[in-house]
Amino acid sequence: MNLEGPPLEQLLRRLTETPNAFLAEPRMGPHGSVSVPALVADVLAAFGLRADSAALARFQGTDRAKQRNPRMLTQILCWLLMDPSLRGKIPAPELLRLLFDEANSLAEKIPAKEFVDNDERREELSRLALRSAGLRPAGESKNVAEDRWLNVSSGERVRLAAASRAAEERARLIREALERKAAEESADKYSRE
Repeated sequence: MNLEGPPLEQLLRRLTETPNAFLAEPRMGPHGSVSVPALVADVLAAFGLRADSAALARFQGTDRAKQRNPRMLTQILCWLLMDPSLRGKIPAPELLRLLFDEANSLAEKIPAKEFVDNDERREELSRLALRSAGLRPAGESKNVAEDRWLNVSSGERVRLAAASRAAEERARLIREALERKAAEESADKYSRE
């Protein structure tokens, strides 16, 4: 995130203008209309990259119940990544990780359409794309960009909530141990008297 990228507003606007074709159902068996592997191959080609058939095959959904939302998010990311300011700025391994792994992770928690309809989710997806390219939004320092990312990242929220629960559990165990020790000391004192 040492390099300045495009203005965040440019990417946010692009997401609000996502064409219906990128929001259509991903093809899984006889259902759906969007071939996600072909879409990913087109994005890679626009970045001057190629992927082998095994890498692209991961994007072929087979279980509609589990893979529909992640592949729809991949479609939305493909639209976002075709912004001229991002084209060619992300290396192939990071691009494939973003389109598959990050899409899967985000889609576990949030419906894909939220990344188009919701202001905070649009910002999260835009900042994620910029981070994948090693960029920060134009006009933001590295610290501001990192702080803003931590505020909008649903993954960070989950991590912080888990850390908070673990800290509460540790505090509870310590309180219980102190109460037991105090009770034992009181019992010892009573037995001596």
